[in-house]
Amino acid sequence: MDTRIHAGDVKVALTVDFKETVKERVERDPSFREELLKEGIECLLTGEVDTGKAILRDYINATIGFDALGSLTDKSPKSLMRMLGPKGNPQARNLFEIIAHLHKREGIHFEVRAVR
Repeated sequence: MDTRIHAGDVKVALTVDFKETVKERVERDPSFREELLKEGIECLLTGEVDTGKAILRDYINATIGFDALGSLTDKSPKSLMRMLGPKGNPQARNLFEIIAHLHKREGIHFEVRAVR
């Protein structure tokens, strides 16, 4: 029996553990959940699109899930996952629709303000 750990195995284990950690924190800490959503949106607005998509993906996985979000947006869960994936390039219309549903579900409203 081969008991060596391969680099790919470690990456998968860390990713799964990270996702579970985020999910557990989101479930027990509403302010963390809000901040996670806020951070994802702020990253998108400041041009850090890949980071923003990754954070939104983590938020969705830890909260509503892609199946439920797909039902709300009339888009397939796989399509939504691809949009927010590392190579995804969602149209602004789709991205803002996703964010609108997440806002509504969270019961919060974000405002954009100019700051110098």
